[in-house]
Amino acid sequence: MASLWSVWSLSLVTFACFGRACSSHCPVLECWMVPDKARAGASNNQEKVLLNVRTDGHHAASQDAPPDGIKRIYSVGDPAATLCHRSLCPLSGSAHKPVCEISSFLPHPSTVKWAASLTESAFSPLYLQADWMAASIQGLDAQLGVSNVLRATTGTSDLDVVLSVSTTTVAVTAGLGEPVLLDCQFWADRASPLSGFAIEWRHQFRGSGEMILAYDGKADRLSDTPEQGATIDFAGLHQNRNASLIIRETKVSHTGTYICMVYLPNLLAQVTMELEILEPPSLSIHPASLPLIVTGQSVTVHCEASGFAPHSLDLSWEFKSPDGKTRSLGPGRISGHRQAWDGTYSQDTRLELDTSTLDLGRGGEVTCVGEHPGGTRRASGTIRIIGFSTPSIEDSMAMVGVALVLYGLIKFVSWTFIPSVRTSFICARRLKRG
Repeated sequence: MASLWSVWSLSLVTFACFGRACSSHCPVLECWMVPDKARAGASNNQEKVLLNVRTDGHHAASQDAPPDGIKRIYSVGDPAATLCHRSLCPLSGSAHKPVCEISSFLPHPSTVKWAASLTESAFSPLYLQADWMAASIQGLDAQLGVSNVLRATTGTSDLDVVLSVSTTTVAVTAGLGEPVLLDCQFWADRASPLSGFAIEWRHQFRGSGEMILAYDGKADRLSDTPEQGATIDFAGLHQNRNASLIIRETKVSHTGTYICMVYLPNLLAQVTMELEILEPPSLSIHPASLPLIVTGQSVTVHCEASGFAPHSLDLSWEFKSPDGKTRSLGPGRISGHRQAWDGTYSQDTRLELDTSTLDLGRGGEVTCVGEHPGGTRRASGTIRIIGFSTPSIEDSMAMVGVALVLYGLIKFVSWTFIPSVRTSFICARRLKRG
C-alpha cells in the first residue's frame, strides 16, 4: 500500500510540475543522470533527476525532499530560454516525452588548431573550479536538439547555463541541387570570464568523417580547407551567434550526419543533424511508341529509371483497359543498380507482353511505376491488339459498314461499266457480220 501511495505521490508531483511548466512555457525536464564511468565506485545504473528551468536568474530554494524515484531536483538558470522551447513541454498525460541526459563535465583546453587561441594563456581561471555538467536534450518530433554546459557552485544543486548550442533542423530532407540551411545557434554567458569562441562543422557518413568548415572567432580566421559550396553568415555569427551552415547546392555526397561544434575556452558543446538527399527517378519507356501486335504475338517493353537517390526503389507494371480497370502485371525482370558519376542511381525492368497468356483484350495503357522515398513516378504507353477472337460491337458494326460499302461499289461498277461493255460487244459482232 505504501508503494502504491509513493507511486501516486510521484505521479502527482510530476504532473503538477509539468502543469506549471506548460503554463509558464518553461518545463520541468525529466533527465537521466548518466554515471561517470571514470570515477571510482561509480554505479552503472542511470538515475532520474528533475531540471526546474528558470529564466530570471534566481534559483528557487527548495527545502522539500525529492519525490520517490527521483535522485535530485536541480534548479537551472537559463537566461537565453533555450530550454523553454514548446517541444520540451509534452501534453499532459502523454507518454511521449523529450529525451534528456545529463552527466558530469570536465573543462579542458581544446587541442584543435582553430580553437587554440582561446586558451593561449596557461593559467586556468578560478571560475573553472566548480561542478560542471553537460546536458543533451531532444525535443518532441525532432523539433529541437540542445546541448548545454552548466556550472554549479561546488556542493549545490543550482546550475547555470554557461554555453548552449541548439538546432531546429534535427532531421532535414532535400532534393538534388537544392540549397539547404542547417540551423545552429549558440548562446554564451556574457558574465563568464571565458571569452572568445570557435566554430567547427563536421560531416560523417558510413563511418568516415571530414571537416566541412572551421572558424576561429577570436582571431577572425577561417580554416585553410573549407568545403566548396558550404559557408556560414559571418556577420550573423558575431552579431546573433548564428553559426548555421549554408550548402548552396546539394549533392548525393552531402547525405549524412552533420555536427555543429562550438568551443569556448576550456568548454565544448555540440549538436547533430541528419541530412538526407531524396531525388525521385526519371522514368522512360522503350519503345516510345508501342507497336501494333496481333493476337498470339508478344512484345517486350523496357522501362528505365535514372537519376534517383538513395537507391531504394520499387519498380512495377500496371495495365489499364479501355473501361478504366487497372491491374498489376508484376515487377517484370529487374536489373541491378548502376551508379553514375554524380552518385545517383539507375535501374531498369523489362516486361514481356505475351498476348497468348495475358488477357489484354483489345489493348490498353501499359504503365511503369517507380515508388521511391522521394515520390512516385509513372511512365505510360498504349498498346493495340488486332485479331481479337471475339469482335466487339464496334468491330461488328465496322465490318457491316465495310460490307455495305463493298456491295455498293460492286453494284455501281455493274450498273456503270457492264452495260457499256455489252453494247460495245454487240456492235462489234454486227459489224463483223456485215
